[in-house]
Order: sequence, then C-alpha cells, then structure tokens
Amino acid sequence: MEKLRVQGWLELFTNTQLGCSVPDLAEFYVDCKVTNGLVTSEVNGKKLCFEAKKQGEILGVPAVGFDVYVR
Repeated sequence: MEKLRVQGWLELFTNTQLGCSVPDLAEFYVDCKVTNGLVTSEVNGKKLCFEAKKQGEILGVPAVGFDVYVR
C-alpha cells in the first residue's frame, strides 16, 4: 500500500467512487504491452490502444515509468 501511495496510485485502488473494476484491470494488465510509448491491450473483447501519457490522464495517476512495469 505504501508503494502505491508513493507512486501516486493508491487513490485508484482504494476509492470505490472511481469505479475501478479489479477483474477488468487484471485482464487489461494480462494483455498489456507498451511499444514506443503506445499502450495496447484487450478487455472484454475490446481492443485498446492509446499513448502511455493518456493512461495517466484517464486514470488520474502518474504515467511516468509505466512502460517499465509491463515489459
């Protein structure tokens, strides 16, 4: 929990008002790839593709270093 707080991600996982679906989030990360700053994945049969920076904006979290997590 402390690592999530320091990274700025704790609110995403603990604020139930944000509507974060843990199963959908898990599915997103299973298929997630970052190539040249572009994030791709698939959730519920829908293909997702966006810039890593945009993910931070969508989720309201820092996006710096995201590509390191999903190598």
